[in-house]
Amino acid sequence: MQGSSRAAAAGSREAFTGVLAAGADRTRLAEELFAVVALLDGNVTLRRAVADPSQDAARKTDLAERLFASRVGAEALVVLKGVVSQRWSSERDLSDTLERYAVESVVADAETQDSADQVEDELFRFERIVAADTALRTALTDESASAERRTALLGSLLAGKVTPQTLVLARQAVAAPRGRRFDAVVREYLEIAATRREQQTATVISAVPLGAQERSRLAAGLSAIYGGKVHVNTVVDPRVLGGIKVEIGDEVIDGTVIRKLDAARRAMGA
Repeated sequence: MQGSSRAAAAGSREAFTGVLAAGADRTRLAEELFAVVALLDGNVTLRRAVADPSQDAARKTDLAERLFASRVGAEALVVLKGVVSQRWSSERDLSDTLERYAVESVVADAETQDSADQVEDELFRFERIVAADTALRTALTDESASAERRTALLGSLLAGKVTPQTLVLARQAVAAPRGRRFDAVVREYLEIAATRREQQTATVISAVPLGAQERSRLAAGLSAIYGGKVHVNTVVDPRVLGGIKVEIGDEVIDGTVIRKLDAARRAMGA
């Protein structure tokens, strides 16, 4: 995102945070913002009109009022007007920001139920399951199939097994990837959640599942090293043999047996 769009995102955030602070229905807000994004993505003329940097803010917000007042609730309209009033470097930056606020609304809803950690865990695990199953990945991402068919399949897999917020985000990633791969969409959603919750995310790869206490101790240790809260996602990979590999940000801490064996082999071959 270019500098002017970063400034625009910062300028529009006040409207979004104000709506959340006022007690908006966060589920409804997310649904309506996702719907606005879909409408903008599907209508190039409308998208250009509300993102046109040559038009003043008042004209664009008036247009948004006329076009969307009967389509969305008052809270979503406030957020939309706050976004379109800004000057964006590209049309995509505007719709990306609306999508981000929709995802944040879902996470904020989970926060009110103290289930945000669970949402992150479930979304991460589901993405790993899809990545490991070629047939499932094809069925969920085949855009020659209707979005309704793909989301029906998703519902059959997850309904009643995950939090409502996880289901909303997974469904959105399947139904409206917006030109991105499913795994990329999920990673972006998880990054949005981590940023909102002011935490870093670590992916821990181990040969066997980690218990709750092990995860808690690891998270505490990483928090002490990196500062601030660290959320731990776990991946089981028997190939590591023993030990763990930690990926956090751009850093990798590899304490696995397989790494040590590889290092020994390289030393012997040197």
